[in-house]
Amino acid sequence: MPFALILIISTIIILLGTLFFWVQRYKRCPSDKILVVYGKTRGGKSSNCVHGGAAFVWPVLQDFQWLDLTPIPIDISLTGALSKQNIRVNTPSTFTVGVSTERGVMENAAERLLGLNMQAIREQASDIIFGQMRVVIATMDIEEVNSNRDLLIEKITNGVEVELKKIGLKLINVNIKDITDESGYIDALGKEASARAINDAKVSVAERERDGEIGSAEAERERRIQVSSAQAIATEGENLAKVKVAQSDAARREQEAEAERLAVAAEKVKSAEAFKEAYAAETEAERARASREQASQHANIVVPAEIEKKKIETLAEADAEKIRRLKKGEADGIQSLMEAEAKGTLAALQSKAEGFGQIVHAAGGADMASTLLVTEQLPQLVAEQVKAIANLKIDSVTVWDSGKGEGGKNDTANFVSGLVGALPPLHQITKNVGIELPEFLGKLTENPAEAAKLLEQGKEAEEAKKKE
Repeated sequence: MPFALILIISTIIILLGTLFFWVQRYKRCPSDKILVVYGKTRGGKSSNCVHGGAAFVWPVLQDFQWLDLTPIPIDISLTGALSKQNIRVNTPSTFTVGVSTERGVMENAAERLLGLNMQAIREQASDIIFGQMRVVIATMDIEEVNSNRDLLIEKITNGVEVELKKIGLKLINVNIKDITDESGYIDALGKEASARAINDAKVSVAERERDGEIGSAEAERERRIQVSSAQAIATEGENLAKVKVAQSDAARREQEAEAERLAVAAEKVKSAEAFKEAYAAETEAERARASREQASQHANIVVPAEIEKKKIETLAEADAEKIRRLKKGEADGIQSLMEAEAKGTLAALQSKAEGFGQIVHAAGGADMASTLLVTEQLPQLVAEQVKAIANLKIDSVTVWDSGKGEGGKNDTANFVSGLVGALPPLHQITKNVGIELPEFLGKLTENPAEAAKLLEQGKEAEEAKKKE
């Protein structure tokens, strides 16, 4: 066998053995025992008690034992216990005790009872019970011990339970048997009680017999009274019954008469109501016929007239609506045209204003800009001056030139000079519109000859332009 396989098997065996060892150290406590783990415990306690659970017991550091919870019966044959009257009492009883599972008490049991067998535990409990029973009986009268067993058991339980808890035990049950005494006091109390009971019974029998005879006499008397009373009541009842019969007959006859009267009256009322309903039906029929005639007349005359009236009104309203819509269309067209013209004028003025602004900016000021604009319009102004005399229709001009004009001028020259002088000067025209031309544009000469020459040159230039 290879060494590696042997090593693996050995390792597995060791691991399984270790696991089995640790599992064995985990102790589960059954319900009828208490697990006491002692050794190194937490909190400095002498032991750790577990009931109804489990705990891990560390090897070497801790160990464990079990406390049995099986009930332990103890027979107590208490004899010669002194009562409060110094009478010795024999009180045989049976107590049942067991190890307590209460916290704090289990630890006492672990400290004082661990390792003891049942007989040792029984002996310790017996000593405690004997002592406490003697103490309890010494505080009670013998009458209380004999008659009030519940009080005796309660006092014994309270005293014994406190002492048993100190060693970790719990009192489960107490059973007190027959109580006796050495002097026969309890027997005497029993005989006294028996005699008293017998006497009380005899007295009770005599009283019951007396009560029976009295009761019988009273019952007879009551019977006679009740019989007589019943007979009187019966007679009175018969008389009342006869009276009620007579009253009932009278009431019956009265009701029959009233019913007859009501029947006749009701018959007449119904007859009158029938006639009334007939007349009302005829009246309603006539009213319905009149309504039908009225409705017929209304349908034949009024309804056609109303239809015709509504037709005329509808046609008139249609014509008026047509005229209103035509007028509204024309007004909308005029308004649209005026709005378009206004927008065009506004656009032209805005464009002209932008152009003027650019001219003013390019010319370097408003004065230079106005001079530039007027210079641009000079040909048009001159043309307008020429047109002032161009349209004059002069068939012939006869000038008698004697050759002796003023200033050495002839008459023809004076005529042309006067004609040109009739034209408005250029500077005067621009002043009329609020513009003063600069000096470099010159002034209209006062010499007529020069004016004529200028006029002639202007005409020649215009003719040449037309030919082109």
